[in-house]
Amino acid sequence: MPLFARKSSKNASDHSDISQESKRSSMSNPTLHNNNSNHSNNNNTHNNNNDLDKKPPLIFHCQLAHGSPTGLITGFASVRELYKKIAECFDMSEDDILFCTLNSHKVDMTRLLGGQIGLDDFIFAHRKGRPKEIEIVKTQDALGLTITDNGAGYAFIKRIKEDSIIDRIEHIAVGDHIEKLNGINMVGKRHYEVARMLKDIATGETFTLRLVEPIRSGFQGIGPRSQSRASSSGGGGNAGRNYGSGKETLRFKANGNAQIEPKFDEATTAGVEAINNLLESFMGINDTELASQIWDLGDNKSNSMDFAEAIDNSDLESFGFTDDFIIELWGAITDARRKSK
Repeated sequence: MPLFARKSSKNASDHSDISQESKRSSMSNPTLHNNNSNHSNNNNTHNNNNDLDKKPPLIFHCQLAHGSPTGLITGFASVRELYKKIAECFDMSEDDILFCTLNSHKVDMTRLLGGQIGLDDFIFAHRKGRPKEIEIVKTQDALGLTITDNGAGYAFIKRIKEDSIIDRIEHIAVGDHIEKLNGINMVGKRHYEVARMLKDIATGETFTLRLVEPIRSGFQGIGPRSQSRASSSGGGGNAGRNYGSGKETLRFKANGNAQIEPKFDEATTAGVEAINNLLESFMGINDTELASQIWDLGDNKSNSMDFAEAIDNSDLESFGFTDDFIIELWGAITDARRKSK
């Protein structure tokens, strides 16, 4: 039985382009640098991944979503390492970062940083804002929310179903971090663990959520510079490049490595999206990284039995997927393959 009903986004996100105001802000502020990126942390990255040994090192541009100078981030091979580098760059605690979006400062879940970053993507880090504690009566089995996590220990709300229990509570919003449930600390738990705990609350019971919302931007528009990147990075090859338009990504692997890979082809994109929809329907979670890992396990398999065995022999075995759910996943993989031919 599904943990939650199929979800839809509570708020439509605005994908507006970079504003002139941001360009002026970026040009008037000094560029921040990650001071330690060329020393010990780079050595760790080199040991993990030969792709990242190549010169010059990968450099990503970053701002705080509510407004900041532009920082240069390099020398990371996982989401946790990325958050640490961002925290060092902006002189703050990495625990203050709720999540990151790509090429948009807004709380836009379609731009959420997951298991990969395009080599031309601009990173926006969303910091912790105001905490709030809300008492909720579970009047029906499905609360109507989809949970994801930031890959570094924070679960948060990715979608809210229209006219659901959660939708009717005006103080709960997409992007809110679920910090505590009935006084129990949720920090460090994966999204599926938090979803399971919410599902286990009996209908009719009252429970308390402590949430932390991201700091909201006071600007109508803010974004990376599109014309001055070359001067800030010290090279001439990036002039005129549009953020998010590249054909390669830095993809974080489950084993802690990161590799430069081509962007997903049509079949992979369709398959990962279909798998993510199944995760959302059956488990109340949304996780592109997890969906990509499932796709990888089934990509070279010819039947559902081999696919099930591959899941059982991987770290996904701890999810306890049922046989019926694995058949659904296999169907999504084969459908995506068929449509791409």
